[in-house]
Amino acid sequence: MALRFYNTLTQKVEEFAPADGRTVRMYTCGPTVWNFVHIGNLRTFTFQDLLRRWLRARGWALDHVMNLTDVDDRIIREAAAAGKSIYDYTGPYAEAFLADAATLRLERPERLVKATDHIPEMVEAIGKLGEKGFTYESEGSVYFSVARFAEYGKLSHSDFGGMKAGARVDTDRYDKTDARDFALWKARKRGEHYWDSPIGAGRPGWHIECSVMSMKYLGETLDIHAGGVDLTFPHHENEIAQSEALTGKPFARFWLHSEHLMLGDEVMSKSLGNFYTLRDLMGMGYTPEAIRYLLASVPYRKQLNFSFDGLKAAATAIERLRNFELRLNNETFAEGLEERVAARGAESLGKFDQSLDDDLNTAEALAAVFEYIREANTAMDAGGFRAANRAQALELLARFDSVFDVLKPAVKAGAISDQEIEQLIAGRTAARQARDFKRADQIRAELAERGVILEDTREGIRWKRK
Repeated sequence: MALRFYNTLTQKVEEFAPADGRTVRMYTCGPTVWNFVHIGNLRTFTFQDLLRRWLRARGWALDHVMNLTDVDDRIIREAAAAGKSIYDYTGPYAEAFLADAATLRLERPERLVKATDHIPEMVEAIGKLGEKGFTYESEGSVYFSVARFAEYGKLSHSDFGGMKAGARVDTDRYDKTDARDFALWKARKRGEHYWDSPIGAGRPGWHIECSVMSMKYLGETLDIHAGGVDLTFPHHENEIAQSEALTGKPFARFWLHSEHLMLGDEVMSKSLGNFYTLRDLMGMGYTPEAIRYLLASVPYRKQLNFSFDGLKAAATAIERLRNFELRLNNETFAEGLEERVAARGAESLGKFDQSLDDDLNTAEALAAVFEYIREANTAMDAGGFRAANRAQALELLARFDSVFDVLKPAVKAGAISDQEIEQLIAGRTAARQARDFKRADQIRAELAERGVILEDTREGIRWKRK
């Protein structure tokens, strides 16, 4: 079954393959580093991580560009209020985002680019748009004339035919039902950071940043452009207008948009004050794996309602996965192959792949894995799981974890290493053989204190981190 994605541009589920048949050229909108990201933001970045992992699993190479927006209206405002340069203001938040991404096991894109490193290219692009007749100047700022791009509205599927000619907006974010000429270059204001340029002293508008950076590294037509659903209009609509006005070519073949993370009936957002950061949740004792699992568990085009019960259920699901892996690695099974279990395993592997091929249906992919685990555990309990079935079961877990990446517990800074654990277990075994049960109990207690649980079984000692 071919890989298929819902394309916002065409409003259809379409078969996907990179244009050159080898490398997926993908651009994803990264964070605006004016503050710490919250888990609503991280839901989108987790979707993008699952997307890149599955594209690679399907055999394609990746050239993935993600931007860090380090100059926009909010950054200018907050930096000025803090009495800092935009670089001093955004630097810590950019580092915090990268740390959060690493904690959540989000793979680093092939290219991570900053808006402020590409100002000359933005100025050049704005100049070319002017030469082609798509811009005009007002009070030192340069605006894109929406009316001059005939296909404006084709991504958000909005009819802007009755828009007021010449109406313009200086803010980066504005009403989703209103088409306005948008600023490509904003004239210098007193007290604000600015750049000198041939089109005047000032700074770029938000929308031109992504167009310039994506086309610089990926060419004039991208395979995939992805981001949160809130970016569809105006940001991505404006990206299409200015990019296609520049090149005369389609800007992106596929547009993928992730739905909101909800808290009750409201979208999680900083403006509403109803948000949690990754640091907040970890401070409450929730693991990065449980948070990642929850964010990945609902297909990206459906809203996900965040709850602490959901986080607890995610932790329980991960525990079930780890216990199954532990059982596979430590129990002794009768020799041979149980054909029924093998057939069920092949079916589950196929369903897992088919589910992710179907527009990254993570819910169905998870269901395929857990149905197999339930049946395999039942077979083990009844003596109907054989030694030759083990490899297939481990293959399914490995396939699952290459995308979801939650099986291995996060090791906290300063935590005991696997090697130390094995050494202490060996010492405990030796103490028991010498009938020094006091020492054996001391070692078990020490391991428990350091977050490691031991389980004595007929096949030997199992251990896992809390």
